Amino acid sequence: MIQAKDLSKTFKDKKRGTVKAVDGISFECKAGEIFGLLGPNGAGKTTTLRMLSTSLKPTSGTAMINGVDVAEEPEKVRGQIGFLSGNTGLYGRLTAREMVTYFGKLYGMSASDIKLRIDKLFSMLDMQEFADGRNEKLSSGMKQKVSIARSVIHDPPIMVFDEPTTGLDVMSSRTIVQFIRKCRDDGKCVIFSTHIMSEATRLCDRIAIIHKGKIFADGAVDEILSRTGVDNLEDAFIKIVGE
Repeated sequence: MIQAKDLSKTFKDKKRGTVKAVDGISFECKAGEIFGLLGPNGAGKTTTLRMLSTSLKPTSGTAMINGVDVAEEPEKVRGQIGFLSGNTGLYGRLTAREMVTYFGKLYGMSASDIKLRIDKLFSMLDMQEFADGRNEKLSSGMKQKVSIARSVIHDPPIMVFDEPTTGLDVMSSRTIVQFIRKCRDDGKCVIFSTHIMSEATRLCDRIAIIHKGKIFADGAVDEILSRTGVDNLEDAFIKIVGE
């Protein structure tokens, strides 16, 4: 479902010159699994996910989403994915229902399909009580639910999560974690970035350890722990990338 091959992204910085944020990484993510990009802040996780979602164009290398090249057919790729981060970025004066409806229209859905999909999502996420409340009046947990519904209104086969629990309280984070698991159970291809080792341990079927724009190791969590001879991902990470 997702194939990245020798994917790189270089930026020009006035102070630092040429910066290679992502440096020739390759990986695959399949349907019905959660693939984690595990690394510290600045490791290249967000840049990688932005290239997969077509908001950034790769400097070199390729990435395919369901057989579609992210650089050659970006609009077609966008119809295949849902993107969720910790920053909801909602329009405050719209209601939850209006917000999700707006994105359904952007994806070219009919009014009847949008209504059916909203009814299902709002029921699943327990959003009925605040469905017609303005986003600016909602709690952080409610806003995150609106963001989830907006991301999946078109029922995409691929979900991209960029550190989605950052800055959220325990209950809001729990909602996100449950939703990520449901995506996998529904057979979706899920790619998930985090710097929180415990999240990766309990959520991911496979992980890739990314540091300074490079992938240092990938595989199932148990495989990586066995390979490094330790019993937790934090120690495994340090052993693989060094202090």
